[in-house]
Amino acid sequence: MTSALSTRAVHAGRDDLADLGLHAVPLDFSTTYPARDSAEEARRIDEFAAGGNVTGIYGRIGNPTVERFEQALAELEGFEHAVAFASGMAAVSACLLSAVSQGKRHIVGVRPLYGCTDHLLTTGLLGTEVTWTAPEDVAEAVRPDTGLVFVETPANPTLSELDIAALTAACGDVPVLVDNTFATPVLQRPGRLGARMVLHSATKFLGGHGDVMGGIVACDAEEAARLRSLRFATGGVLHPLAGYLLLRGLSTLPLRVKAASETAAVLASRLASHPSVSAVHYPKLGGPLVAFEVTGDPHAVIGAVRLITPAVSLGSVDTLIQHPASLTHRIVAEDDRTGSGITHGLLRLSAGLEDVEDLWLDLDQALKGC
Repeated sequence: MTSALSTRAVHAGRDDLADLGLHAVPLDFSTTYPARDSAEEARRIDEFAAGGNVTGIYGRIGNPTVERFEQALAELEGFEHAVAFASGMAAVSACLLSAVSQGKRHIVGVRPLYGCTDHLLTTGLLGTEVTWTAPEDVAEAVRPDTGLVFVETPANPTLSELDIAALTAACGDVPVLVDNTFATPVLQRPGRLGARMVLHSATKFLGGHGDVMGGIVACDAEEAARLRSLRFATGGVLHPLAGYLLLRGLSTLPLRVKAASETAAVLASRLASHPSVSAVHYPKLGGPLVAFEVTGDPHAVIGAVRLITPAVSLGSVDTLIQHPASLTHRIVAEDDRTGSGITHGLLRLSAGLEDVEDLWLDLDQALKGC
């Protein structure tokens, strides 16, 4: 069996289809699964309660279409298990609740993170307490009750990067969760560098078309059991149609990420010499995201684009641009925003699959008016 990511992206979660006499993935909409043997159903519910991965009882326990997506993403990230949720924030919430359920309510966070993740940690809505620190000081911030070290690299929206291997080594036995939404397994696999949990807002590159919402966490068997239990109890399940669309999205993920990354690199290079741009942030890792700071009014740029889509989110086939201080990170206190590099003039662009020259013409004309 080949280990090439591009090949596994096409076949992961689908390896049994030919033996089943199928080509397309079955889409199972069932919310409940009839059974005449109640004693066997009781045994299977006990199996689930003990940490087993069970489907075919009730949709909140598991769904076979969603399971295929989970299996595929776990494989691409290099884990044995993955647990899917209704949104990226549902996945984040489950990870935090998992730590709390183990009596480890303290979280160490490295800014910047996605704005809603930052907000959830800062407010302590789920019973957590957060210590914000720089990457090099994470080990000093860890306490006996630390349940999780939460990082995002490249980070949203500044695209700052950190050394995952060094961070995980410094944290010892404390689990490190890496939000890998921006990089995807095409560009980096944090599990190979020691991360115990890898999170995605599947709404972004995994889906890839701006028409499906979901979240997923790749992890080991013990953590997966806790996350499934939390998903069952709290109800943050991924809809089967979303699971189907996300699995379909994985098949073109390497092609989309590589093509969009080539475009983003060109745009980053050209932006660096544009008179209306004071700074460009582009990861050493590469990728489809570019952040840049304008000398004039960022709102004027947003209002002037015509081909590029002015909208939050990222990872779609079309190019999107947004103003983080007004949208994705508006919920973060201003001092915390600016302290982590999210300035008023910062714009974040997610390159799509359009021709790079068409995108540059649109971006250039928008910048000239700011």
